[in-house]
Amino acid sequence: MNLKKTSFIVALFVFTTSFPQQRETATFGEPFPEEYAMVSYPRDPEVAAVVLFESGKNYFELVENSVKLIKEVHIKIKVFDAGKFEGATIEIPYFNEKNNGENVANITAITHNGPIKTFLKSSDIFDTDENPYWSLKKFTFPNIKNGSILEYTYRIETRYLSNFGGWRFQSSIPTIYSEFHTELPGNFKYNRTLYGTRKLDTNKAEKTKACFSIEGFDVQAECEIATYAMKNVPAAKEEEYMLSPANYLPGIMYELIEYVDFDRSSHPFTRNWDDVDTYYKTDKDLGRQLKYASYFKDALPASLFATAGELEKAKAIYYYLQNQMNWNGKYRILNDVRVKEAFERKSGNSSELNFSLLNTLEAAGLNAKIMLISTRDYALPTMQYPVMSNFIYALVLLQIGNEKYLLDITDKYTPFGILPLRDLCVQGRVLDFKKGSYWEPITPIAKNMHYVNMQLTADESGLFSGKVSEVSTGYISVGKRKEYNDFRKDEIVKRKQSKNESLDISNLVMENEKDLEQPYKESYDISLHEQPVGNKLFLYPFLMQTYFSENPFKKETREYPIDFGFPVQNNYLVSIDVKDQYEIVKVPANKLLKLPENDGELSVVYDVSGSKVNIRLSVKLNNTSFATEAYKSLQEFFTELIKIQAEEPIELKRL
Repeated sequence: MNLKKTSFIVALFVFTTSFPQQRETATFGEPFPEEYAMVSYPRDPEVAAVVLFESGKNYFELVENSVKLIKEVHIKIKVFDAGKFEGATIEIPYFNEKNNGENVANITAITHNGPIKTFLKSSDIFDTDENPYWSLKKFTFPNIKNGSILEYTYRIETRYLSNFGGWRFQSSIPTIYSEFHTELPGNFKYNRTLYGTRKLDTNKAEKTKACFSIEGFDVQAECEIATYAMKNVPAAKEEEYMLSPANYLPGIMYELIEYVDFDRSSHPFTRNWDDVDTYYKTDKDLGRQLKYASYFKDALPASLFATAGELEKAKAIYYYLQNQMNWNGKYRILNDVRVKEAFERKSGNSSELNFSLLNTLEAAGLNAKIMLISTRDYALPTMQYPVMSNFIYALVLLQIGNEKYLLDITDKYTPFGILPLRDLCVQGRVLDFKKGSYWEPITPIAKNMHYVNMQLTADESGLFSGKVSEVSTGYISVGKRKEYNDFRKDEIVKRKQSKNESLDISNLVMENEKDLEQPYKESYDISLHEQPVGNKLFLYPFLMQTYFSENPFKKETREYPIDFGFPVQNNYLVSIDVKDQYEIVKVPANKLLKLPENDGELSVVYDVSGSKVNIRLSVKLNNTSFATEAYKSLQEFFTELIKIQAEEPIELKRL
């Protein structure tokens, strides 16, 4: 059985049939007696709150003689433990572009404490600007107590008909009933994607005739009326080593394909990838920003372009721009991208930095293209149909001969050809405006190693001291540089010692802190303060900080697929010479443990020769992603690894 991959995005249904499933209803401001009486949620008694009812309704309406998309939301929450409840503050995102933004209206919120109703004051609703285009309406429920019922509604009016959005049926607290209802005129065509593996409890769709019209036009549109609902949805709990929860939380998302005006003129939006490519090619924030090769040829040192060899030239350009430009932490693709201005001020958003790189590579005569991705923090784009809204980030794909290199200069610690961890998100869409865009897998580099060599020797007093050398490559070296490069040596020593209080560390020497092309190296002296118990000393040989120092898989079950991001190899060589101070009484057993399908291997070997014990611990994770079915194997693997490192000492007897 292949446990490596799992599917969590599927195309949604053909809407031709209707199923008579039962809908639940709620009247705003009038909770049911049984909701007041609830003191816990039987399916999850420890939770601080539960969503009693939530509904979203999307439909079209003629507002001031203009067709607008209307989104209405009603949510009702029961609070059991006010001290532990973390959802008192509500945030409503909306598009806010100068005078053409969305209108958030009719925000009403009530805190019910038995018969006492506390209404939210309009003065307690405020706006925050997240970026030039998106804002939040925010408010906090007043007077929350144990047993409170929180209820709120709002309405969003938008002229951006492509911004249909969608609905999530699961959140951080359990949900008893969640419903999404749509009423769509037939002249608006959307693709739909269902996320997650949970099945809908209600999936009902039907068509009605002549449901939508505009004064002055003799055409009346048919409508598709659909209702989707889920019941008794458990709380979503984020787990170690996973892609964004948005990939797995059950939900339905929409992408506009085209719409037909009432004058019968058609307006394609994302019918096929050619349409998407054309849109990107002509967009002022994307396509037009890729036409500044001559500007960068003049603005950058001529020596960069004179470097011999295509790979050497590409690396020189990469490191120059990585050093010169600073990322402001913002993601952009289709707004607020101006590469010339960003280069001149030496800072900018992700696209401004990477578009600068692409323009410069093209100025050097190299074959480079933009690759659009989502990042690990957001939902992955579906491959079922052309999409635009899922892409939030841009990389550079460089091809030299038969070799392909994915590049991103936003991170100061990533070498040429190694992407920041956030970019390791399965695949992206390469924009080839001549031959057409295509999907390209994102494959992390294979050599990500942490190697440690430690030598310990007992002195005449029975105390151990010695030397440690560490070498880190690939993504592990990136993490090391991020952890230590901003600290003084004495601060680094303190950080290392804090991870093992029985050690003293001195004479720390680091190599290649700034040279990203080389392995990151550390060497230092150590002394151990473990004292014998009577005439016995139990010596734990893995004194250094190992790459996996804790078991990330302690829970009995796993809800979501596992994704490590990149393959890992750890090798720990330990040599302990007890001299004539101790007798080696007992060493732990040698062990070998393999994951199915050669996905990983764990081995430890203890070799006793005279007064020396030589230990070799090897850990390999060859695969990066695992389905939930592989959880038990991974759990056993890591349980054994932590046991070897932390629970199996060498038994010595003082002579």
